[in-house]
Amino acid sequence: MQPQSIKKVNQNEVEITWNAEHKSIFTLKQLRDLCPCAGCQGENILFQHVPPGRENVGEEGYVIKAINQVGSYAVQIVWGDGHDAGIYTWEYLNSKCFCERCYQKNEN
Repeated sequence: MQPQSIKKVNQNEVEITWNAEHKSIFTLKQLRDLCPCAGCQGENILFQHVPPGRENVGEEGYVIKAINQVGSYAVQIVWGDGHDAGIYTWEYLNSKCFCERCYQKNEN
């Protein structure tokens, strides 16, 4: 699933329009906290989970400096503190949607 558009709707939110019936709205904090890189989420090495080494994110860490498309499958977000290691695939972002429909689907 590829989005039709991605736009910053205000100082604190990004809206992803997937199709006519589905939009995801993420706060900048939600997006940063969902960063899929190993530094933010940890990683599995030889069947063992290595926790993230990320320190607390400061105020600049929740400011988007740029959103760059990665091929036709993802975006890379450059944060105000310089962090840019996360590749947010469309599938990943869609699976993390907080809209009521998706939240109910993920509860079941």
